[in-house]
Amino acid sequence: MTKAEHINYWLTTAAHDLDVAESLFQNGKHDWCLFVSHLVIEKMLKAFWVRDANTKVPHIHNLLVIANGTQLQFSDEQKQFLEEITTFNIQGRYPSQKLAFYKLCTQEFTTSRYNKIKELYQWLLSQITSAKVSKS
Repeated sequence: MTKAEHINYWLTTAAHDLDVAESLFQNGKHDWCLFVSHLVIEKMLKAFWVRDANTKVPHIHNLLVIANGTQLQFSDEQKQFLEEITTFNIQGRYPSQKLAFYKLCTQEFTTSRYNKIKELYQWLLSQITSAKVSKS
């Protein structure tokens, strides 16, 4: 795969997952909405990793670690939010934490976080589409 194709793979799968997250949100599956939303941001950041790093995309889910491997400049608030979103992956994945996460994901909590995730997605999309991607 060329670099451009690899980036496109991550962007396409992130857009698909955002559609899935929206469907889950509309159907009141708040915990799963936030879990899948984590994947959206993870895949977006991995597109930047491909663009910026000279190493394989890491098989990790910690958004801040992935973000730090890119040339993106995040505000402190964005970094804190990436740390929070990372917990949606952990809490949504492991049975010992799933029930607590399910209870945390009220309509208000989910709406607030999901809206911020969509804003972050749009910002990331604008950052990658404004940059030229090498064909290598």
